[in-house]
Amino acid sequence: MFLFGKKTEMVAEEDALPGRSNPLPLTNTHAVFGTPLKGPFPEGLEVAEFGMGCFWGAERAFWKLDGVYTTAVGYSGGYTPNPTYEETCTNKTGHAETVLVVFDPQTRSYEDLLKTFWEVHDPTQQMRQGNDVGTTYRSAIYTHSDEQLKAAEASRDMYQERLTAAHHDEIATEIKPASEFYYAEDHHQQYLHKVPNGYCSMSGTGVSCPIGLSAA
Repeated sequence: MFLFGKKTEMVAEEDALPGRSNPLPLTNTHAVFGTPLKGPFPEGLEVAEFGMGCFWGAERAFWKLDGVYTTAVGYSGGYTPNPTYEETCTNKTGHAETVLVVFDPQTRSYEDLLKTFWEVHDPTQQMRQGNDVGTTYRSAIYTHSDEQLKAAEASRDMYQERLTAAHHDEIATEIKPASEFYYAEDHHQQYLHKVPNGYCSMSGTGVSCPIGLSAA
């Protein structure tokens, strides 16, 4: 129980690992789409960012959606600059594993991305998803505009009503404006395309979210 508590306790900024000044090496090509992982992105596209536990399965849930231009996995919401995967696993960087989603709002609305987010993982779990335990696996929405922040908070309140009616716990999702997104190592990008039978922990509550179009 002591070790479990340490894994789910957020590190203080002054105790976070120092990281490094240079980004990790990255092949800037999406393995599924062939589009760039890093911006600048074409005019008219928007950026969203979600944490849903292990980022391998989370990324796949979004690249399957029409209207998504590119996706990438990385680390954000914490303190350590340009962390490695091994460093984030220590729970001493403050980061969550997240997915960056670049999408065309004319084809796929932000509200529809929120619907996918809520439905494909369990947002009521505290600092974990299934067997993946630790602050890096927390549920999170990091917003890139005031409009996204309002939409995310509104969707949370709507979904909580449905969850409560279905006798589920309170939503534990962290919702706040995005900080810097640090790209994860190459082998983590589009991992479940490269390793189709690889580990995926995605498991939702089975409760439908009453916004957007439809989850993939």
